[in-house]
Formats: sequence, C-alpha cells, structure tokens
Amino acid sequence: MSIITGRGDEGYTDLLYGKRIAKTSLRVATLGAIDELNTTLGVVRCHGSESLAVEVDWLQEKLVGLMGELAVLPEDLERYAGDTMPQIGPEEVATVEERAKAIEAAGVSFAGWARPGAAGSLAAAFLDQARTGARRAERKALALAEEGPLPQITLFLNRLSDYLWLLARREES
Repeated sequence: MSIITGRGDEGYTDLLYGKRIAKTSLRVATLGAIDELNTTLGVVRCHGSESLAVEVDWLQEKLVGLMGELAVLPEDLERYAGDTMPQIGPEEVATVEERAKAIEAAGVSFAGWARPGAAGSLAAAFLDQARTGARRAERKALALAEEGPLPQITLFLNRLSDYLWLLARREES
C-alpha cells in the first residue's frame, strides 16, 4: 500500500476509529507540534551519548503514545482506553519529574538563562530546540484541552520542557 492515498487532498485527515477532521484544526496542529518535537529528539539521539539516546528513546516512545491519544476525539477516549492503547498518565508525569530531579541532584540547576549552542554541543543545542518545541506543544495542548479532557498530557509536556532544559545543561557540562 502506498503512503500516497489522496485522502487528504480536500484538506481533511484521518483520526483513529474512522473519524476525519480538518487539517487546519487545533487537534491536528497539536499533533504536528508533538511530531516536530519527536523529530527534534531524533536529531538529539544522533548527536548525543549512548546514555542520552536511551533517555531520548523513552521520551519518543511516550510521545508516540501521546500522539495516539490525541488522534482520538473526546467521544472515543473511553474506547481508546478500553483498547489498552498507550496513554500519558500520572506515572509518566512522575517519571519525568524523577528524571529531572536526578539531574538536579547531580549538580545541574538553573543558574541564569542559557545561550543554546554556546557550549559547542550539538546534542545540547538540539535539546534546547526540543524544549522550545515542547513548550509550543504544551500551549497547543492547553488550548485543545478547552474542547475536551486531556488527562495528563499538558502536565507531561510542561514537565518535559523542564527536563529537556536540564538535559541540555547536563550535555553542556
């Protein structure tokens, strides 16, 4: 089957469970922001250490699940949960917080505004780009949450941006 279907030629795209929405919708814009974040993390993965790649892999796995959750309209969320599809819950939020606190415990903390790229680390610079992408995705998700519940997604994105900032500072050291 070809990836080129022509189904989007009229300006609509498919969601899960056979629903279609306009490509200009806030839901699709939110999905796009998270996809961009995931792509930036892929670049981080290529330029960072092996241990950083492991952390990025976990984040990308969560973001793919998050995109699946957002690819469901509010009226289908119960069905999605019943299908045991990946979701962002309190455990994922707590894990990001724990990982951020571990970096802080190792001595990395806020000491003024960062200048992305100044330390010469491509991985750190792309982590900063990912951080700004996480903030953009969070703003879009907050707006989307006005249309229907996004249980832990906005919290996860908020914590994720802080975690990415800390990862960038750790990579610079």
